[in-house]
Order: sequence, then structure tokens, then C-alpha cells
Amino acid sequence: MRSRIRNAVSDTIFLLRSVPSPVVTVFTLSVVLMNILANKTIYQHGILAVDGGFVLSWAVFLCMDIITKHFGPRAATKISVCALIVNLFVSGIFALVAAIPTEADFSAFNTVIGGVWFILFSSSAAFIVSAFVNNGMNYAIGRLFSKDPDGRAAYFTRSYVSTFVGQFVDNFIFAGLTFMVFAPIYWDGFCWTMTQCVTCSMIGALMELLMEVVFSPIGYAVTRRWREDGVGAEYLRRHPV
Repeated sequence: MRSRIRNAVSDTIFLLRSVPSPVVTVFTLSVVLMNILANKTIYQHGILAVDGGFVLSWAVFLCMDIITKHFGPRAATKISVCALIVNLFVSGIFALVAAIPTEADFSAFNTVIGGVWFILFSSSAAFIVSAFVNNGMNYAIGRLFSKDPDGRAAYFTRSYVSTFVGQFVDNFIFAGLTFMVFAPIYWDGFCWTMTQCVTCSMIGALMELLMEVVFSPIGYAVTRRWREDGVGAEYLRRHPV
């Protein structure tokens, strides 16, 4: 067991050295900021409700699609777990700083960075499940384009479909846990209905899909450049996609 753990850790470190740092940085930073922004409901009316996390969630899925295309779903999921660990660490630091007593009134600041434990739990659960769904679906759809796996049609199709489904799963799990399970208990009865959760998830997925459509040409260009430059060649020899 210890040997397997050491090998897994060593392989993950090797992966992090192989994936270009700008993509890993954008990915991780987006995960951290997305979970902070998710604390705010920016619009709610009737059956429509949207939280602030959707502003950056498209960037997370764009990075996952890029990594999945070049390094495979296993690599993308490993980096997703690493990003989640970083987010939990940052959240812990924020909570510690918020808990430190001060003479001046920093209650507003503490509320923002301190966060809410059940929002962190909900967002973490939603993120990791949606990462598995997105990465696996992206890879599976890509295999259908056996004649031209590196073409535009293959990249855009696998990215659009997996992003929409993955985003819906992410939004629905987060909204359901946060606003239907925990919020009624801890927020004086405030809650969303199932219709609001489904509607929020669907509209959020559509909006994030639109952002994916806008920025996917960048993702395609990045993967093509990586392929031409032989990025991560040694890792891919160990784990061929």
C-alpha cells in the first residue's frame, strides 16, 4: 500500500512538471476564486437563480478540456484533485485569519474570506464529481473521431458536450447541497426550490457553454501547439492517451 501511494505521489509530481505551468496556474486560481464567488447569490427571481461562481467556472472547464485532450482524463482528474487540495488549504488559511481577534472591526472582511463551511463542502463535492464527468466524457467523445482525433471538429465537439454536461452536474450538486440541504438550516429558512436548482443549473451550464464556445479556439490552439512542440512527451510515453 505504501509503495502504491509513493508511486502515485511521484507520478503526480511528474505530471505537474510536465503540464505547462500557466495552464495549471489559471486552473488552480480559477478554482479558488470560483469557490469564493459562489458565496454570493447575484440574482434570484422566480425560478431563476445564479451565484457568482459562474463568472469563472468556464475557465476551470476550459483548462480541464485542454489537459484532457493532450494528457488524458486521468491526468486532468489528478490535477483537479490537486487544485481542490490547494483550494481547501487556502480556505483554511482564510478561516484562520478571519478567526484572529482584532481591535478594529473587520467583520465584513472576515465574512468574505472566512466563508461558510457548508458552501466549501458543497462546492468541493460538486467540483470533484463534475471533474470526473467532464474529463471522462471529453475523452470518450474524442475517441469517436478516430479518423481525425486532432481536428477542429473533434476538439470542439468533445469540449462543448462535456462542458455542458459537466457544468450542469457541478451547478446542480452545488445548488442542491447549498440551497436545499444546508441553507434552510443555517440561513434562517432561506432556500431554493428544486425548480430553481434545476433552472439555475441549466442556465448556468448554457452561459458557461457560451463562454466555452468563445474561448475554445484558444484551447484548440494551445493543444495544437503542445502537440507540435512535444510538450510532456516523457509523461505521454509512460501514459499514452
